[in-house]
Amino acid sequence: MNAILIIVLVICLYTDLSKRKIYNMVVFPAAALGIILNSAQHGLSGLKFSAAGLGLGVLIFIVPFALGGMGAGDVKLLGTVGALKGPLFVIQAALGTALAGGVIALGILIWRRQLWGAVRRIALACALFLGVRRRNRDAFLLLDRKPYSSLFPYGAAIFIGTLLAYWFGNLLVF
Repeated sequence: MNAILIIVLVICLYTDLSKRKIYNMVVFPAAALGIILNSAQHGLSGLKFSAAGLGLGVLIFIVPFALGGMGAGDVKLLGTVGALKGPLFVIQAALGTALAGGVIALGILIWRRQLWGAVRRIALACALFLGVRRRNRDAFLLLDRKPYSSLFPYGAAIFIGTLLAYWFGNLLVF
């Protein structure tokens, strides 16, 4: 399973960085292979293990996808990670991905000199959420994702986060 996972991650990293796409023809067969191999090795419990990992992986990223924060390929890639390695691993991979994605995004914002604008938008969002400010114009400013919508291909964060989970997963206790 580990070899399949690494191959899928490398292919998806390459295609996401070069073409900004994660292809179904990569993630669907890999997810199916994870389900088949886990079922063949462990029977019904292997099938449940893979199905739970796949479902949880998709579920973790479905809200950010629905809000426009990532593409469908990112959701399917994390689901594939779950189908191959199960629900506990996919949680660890998602945590590693969030950490890697945050560090990458912060670095890009600093590099592009957009950090202050991002901090102001976060402060405005908090003020609107807490009811400190109630102007509709402010709310519409938050809906404009143009400056940040294509910040970076999130497959890179998934790649790094999954490798972090693979290497350091035994250190995390749940």
